[in-house]
Amino acid sequence: MVGKKSGKALRDEGLERTDNNMELSSWPQIPAINQKNYYTDYLKRDDQNLAFRLQNEEARTKMTKKAKDHDRALAMAKTETAEGEGEADGDAHMEDAEETPAEMAGSKVIIIHMGSQNLRIGLASDALPKTLPMVIARKAATNESEDHDEPKPKRFKHEDGSEMEPEKAFGPEWSSHFNRMSADLKVHMRQNKRRMLPNSKEMVVNYNRRTVPEIISEHNDPMRAEWTELSNPPPEYIVGKPALRVPDSSKPRYKLYWPIRNGWCNEKDYTSKRSLFLDISLIVEDAIKNQLHLTSKKDWTQYSCVFVIPDLYDKSYVTQVLDMLMREFAFARVCFIQESLAATFGAGFTSACVVDIGAQKTSICCVEEGMCIENSRVNLKYGGQDVTETFVKMMLYDHFPYADINLRRRHDFLLAEELKKNICTMNEASVSPQVFDFHLRVAGQDTRKYTFKAFDEVLLAPMGVFEPDIFDNSDKITGRRTLIDRSVDIYDGSPNDPTSAAQSEILTAMAPPLPPNGKTNGESHSAAPGVQATPSRPQHPNALSKVQDLEGTPRSSVAGSPGPENIGTPQAGGASTPAAATAAAAQATRPPAVEDRDDIMPVFGLDNAILTSIAHAARSDEKKMRDFIGGIMVVGGGSLTSGFHLFLEERLQALRPGFSKEIMIGTPPRDLDPQVVVWKGASIFGKLSGTNDSWIGRLEYDRLGPRLMAYKCMWAY
Repeated sequence: MVGKKSGKALRDEGLERTDNNMELSSWPQIPAINQKNYYTDYLKRDDQNLAFRLQNEEARTKMTKKAKDHDRALAMAKTETAEGEGEADGDAHMEDAEETPAEMAGSKVIIIHMGSQNLRIGLASDALPKTLPMVIARKAATNESEDHDEPKPKRFKHEDGSEMEPEKAFGPEWSSHFNRMSADLKVHMRQNKRRMLPNSKEMVVNYNRRTVPEIISEHNDPMRAEWTELSNPPPEYIVGKPALRVPDSSKPRYKLYWPIRNGWCNEKDYTSKRSLFLDISLIVEDAIKNQLHLTSKKDWTQYSCVFVIPDLYDKSYVTQVLDMLMREFAFARVCFIQESLAATFGAGFTSACVVDIGAQKTSICCVEEGMCIENSRVNLKYGGQDVTETFVKMMLYDHFPYADINLRRRHDFLLAEELKKNICTMNEASVSPQVFDFHLRVAGQDTRKYTFKAFDEVLLAPMGVFEPDIFDNSDKITGRRTLIDRSVDIYDGSPNDPTSAAQSEILTAMAPPLPPNGKTNGESHSAAPGVQATPSRPQHPNALSKVQDLEGTPRSSVAGSPGPENIGTPQAGGASTPAAATAAAAQATRPPAVEDRDDIMPVFGLDNAILTSIAHAARSDEKKMRDFIGGIMVVGGGSLTSGFHLFLEERLQALRPGFSKEIMIGTPPRDLDPQVVVWKGASIFGKLSGTNDSWIGRLEYDRLGPRLMAYKCMWAY
């Protein structure tokens, strides 16, 4: 056995170990992480986020500029003092220098509120907005009235094509509903000691049957309509009020397109998403040029824009609008505000239950301390235009002398809107057989003056918002999701549009049963048209029982929480492994959540919907319940019917007698028009330059795109 060699022997043989402090490798040595205590602050500080960094840089730039301006003013004041003008003059000049920005607040901010029937637009410094119809007329082979065989309101015909008698023209179901509402009104009026003639209906029908129009020549008509004259060559499209005044018999023909219907994008009348948003941009562009007189697009880069969106919005719509305002219009900054929050800004309320009745959409939302309560948001698909159609139906049922009225014709549509505004009321004292008249003005024809009698139709038509089954709800969801897909989460593919417990409760009460295949897409609509119609039921006990449980101790529903969102159909290519494919298949066969179903028509009695919204906002807090139920603010053009507020109060008191003393329906203060309250609130919001952090600038949008909304919105986007 060889013994251990000595150090001298190893040194002689060149095998002695020496330490030269050299590493085994040039790669850096990374110590292992302490698994019990490790931490990262990545994207946890504001200075690591681009949106917040740009805000801080802008604030620093403003502060620096203000300091430089102040120093410059002091230097100029000293110079003038040295020249012998006196220190007092220097101080006065310094004050003038500080007041040089004489630009009015909000003069560079454009406010846009887009509705189903009207577009309201103006500068934030304006007292009132400019209002124009949200419509565009395009060249076509036929107009909208020639495209449809059936007039609107729809009337049934005999098998040989001849017109039915007015009493049978709208079907037995509608007639029985109308007669029941009329009988209930008579009972209610008798209870209130209102005198009624027993044969009022017969008097109206007999008068309308024998009346004939009076012909007035055009030169004797002082109020004759101004029709749009087509240039040579005729334009490709016409926007706004001139579009509604294009004669139906024009050569060439023009067809009207309404890009927004029932608060949604109009996917029924358009063939592509591009053409839909092109019409929206053309209408807004024309309004900016002709109403705000900003004719040069180069100047638009100096302006900011506040855009009003619904409380329950579609993210796809908001994303597309943001891209349009940034890319096509090239505004310097853009921000969004929800309708109900804007209404409270306009009225000056800190908290309220906002009921916004528009032309084709009614929204309800409780606002508290500058925030919309998410679970109280309700969106219903009816409004003032449904009242107009129902009023015309009721008048035709009672032998309206102008039996050929067709709301798809432009002059008839304008006439019906005028009649509704002038005649409809909700004061029971005004319900009696009365004589009215109107002038029918058609392009190229003499004016005809009609007289007619009306009885209870003037009250029953606007009362349809409390019994929406009387409305025609058959085609309001036709084409839904055919052009614009539902917004989904980029990670798990689940729908991520905002949801509301109050809306879910209403949809659950209205939901028809799922078809056997469980699909709810646009194909199932066309295959099963019967599913589209709202089932006619006078009351909805499922939702009412949750709201009317205890009069003394109100509490919100426990069954109204929204269903899980991650049960939609997965995206293509999402299942990459067999386990994931199995999970995706099981997910696809699961029934969709109530918010994800597009075959449910959200129509619900207004009084019940308000109580449902308030119940979800209060969440068992009796003080909040009393605050909201005593602070109901009604806005929108649909609330302009005479006596509407008192009638709504009576309905709510009948449903909640325990709160009859607290229930109060308010109007916007300062005699502000209810139609412009939302726009006015958005204009006030646009002037809050110092405290508004929700502006989206060009640089950050170019880098981050729509992802900025999660950082910039004042609510959980």
